[in-house]
Amino acid sequence: YWDHGFKGPTGRWYIENSLTSIGKDDPVSEMNSQLWNSGRDEDKETARSRKRRLHYVSNVYVVSDPSNPENEGKVFLYKYGKKIFDKIMDVMQPQFQDEKPVNPFDFWGGADFKLKIRQVEGYRNYDKSEFATPAEFLGADDAKLEAVYNTLHDLGEFVDPKNYKSYAELSKKLYEVLGETPVVTTTEAVALDEVKEAPVVAPTAEAVTEPSSEEGDDAMSFFAKLAQED
Repeated sequence: YWDHGFKGPTGRWYIENSLTSIGKDDPVSEMNSQLWNSGRDEDKETARSRKRRLHYVSNVYVVSDPSNPENEGKVFLYKYGKKIFDKIMDVMQPQFQDEKPVNPFDFWGGADFKLKIRQVEGYRNYDKSEFATPAEFLGADDAKLEAVYNTLHDLGEFVDPKNYKSYAELSKKLYEVLGETPVVTTTEAVALDEVKEAPVVAPTAEAVTEPSSEEGDDAMSFFAKLAQED
């Protein structure tokens, strides 16, 4: 899924999931397109600073975590970026004929992922991370496999429309963060007048997932912390 995270001139942050994740128009993406197409270098730089961020999410079973042994044998959601995603695709769709494709998520023929992190120029680097030799997961013990399967998290929530704010809500938040007033067309002004005269209806509560800039501090597991910083 995609999200945006940037600080506006008001000092406030815009940290929201992008509607483009579910195939809908998003106000930040539209504004970025306008800025980029203006032809002005400063506008392009602004668009770059507000660009979408791509995230991948997988269920992971922790085999070994020396720093946090209490995590071992448990399943967590792990959020990661393009670098690790490319490593997954490299083993699933190898480029050379002498390499056999491997589905690392397969219980019977998958492979453990060795997460190796280095600090390179002040940033986390995952280049040394690699997959182990394919092997049966937990010795292919049916009872153990079923127990793990029953603890998997539903990934559908990350692309469930009910967990995304509406275009109007995101647009309102965007202009508040930027400290700007949106331009209201004549048609929109008429619509606003009609809304004022309409009877008041109690809104229906929706479950909304909103990323937090402090999630990294609140994460309980090593993998969750890595996910927020990737």
